[in-house]
This record gives sequence, structure tokens and C-alpha cells, in this order.
Amino acid sequence: MKRTATESGHRRKFLVIVDDTPECGRAVLYAARRAEHTGGSLMLLYVIGVADFQHWLGVENIMRAEAMEGAETTLGRFADLVREKTGIEPQLEIREGNRTEQIIQQIEDDGDIAILVLAAGTDSDGPGPLVSAMTGRHAGSFPIPITVVPGSIEESTIDAIA
Repeated sequence: MKRTATESGHRRKFLVIVDDTPECGRAVLYAARRAEHTGGSLMLLYVIGVADFQHWLGVENIMRAEAMEGAETTLGRFADLVREKTGIEPQLEIREGNRTEQIIQQIEDDGDIAILVLAAGTDSDGPGPLVSAMTGRHAGSFPIPITVVPGSIEESTIDAIA
């Protein structure tokens, strides 16, 4: 039986998808502040795409190791930000595969995850492929609410609304 965040002993968990985009920090900070103000917890998820490793075996292993190191570095940087701003110790997770599928799988695997937090891109091309995928074709059947944080939002505004 799948747990829910409202059961005794479980806290609402905010899931933030972490990457190297400039706007990602806005989503992390928003989710950290919401977790802090609501007594929730925070998970930072980095998904490494598998399409990047379709080479010879030796090259594939080197590329996979480099991608894992990059993911750990990025997660560590954002975990430090969360600790500094809120004192919360975030849960860190790295998955490999199709980004949308891995996000959905993480949500299914962890019954405490109650809200997905994404950062919208600031480019004129739109909010970004992940936000478009999650709020477009998957939105009607998505298992939890999705919060999209504008990539250009100021920290003071995040503090005021979170």
C-alpha cells in the first residue's frame, strides 16, 4: 500500500528537479522555503539522460562517470544553498534515464512526495522542455500538484510568498 504524506509520522515532501540551468536555484529556494514554513521536507532529484551514453563501451563508462560526478557536484551546490538558507537537510537522489519517466517513477517510489517544483526558463523560447512536458501532455494524469516557479523571480519575493 502506498503511503501518503498525511499519515502519522510522514511529512509532506517537496520534490525539486535539479539541473545546471540558471533558473534552477529559484525552484530550489522556493521549495526549501515552503518546506521550512510548512514543516515539510525536501528532495533534490538530478536525472542523467541515457541518450548521452550511446558510444563504445569504454567511452560510455567514462561519460557515465563524468555525468555522475557532475550530478553530485550540482546536487551538492544546491544542498549547501538549502542548508544555508533554511537549515533543512535535503534528501539527494540521482537517477538515470528518460527525465519525465524517472520523475514519475521517483514520485511512485516515495509516497511522501506531495508537490513537484519546477523552474520555468527565462528564454523567449518558452518555459523549457521539462515544464512544457509536465504541464502539457502529462498534466491531466500527473499524480501530484506541480508548482512552476518563474526563473526570474527575486529571492525577496520567494521569501514573501513561500
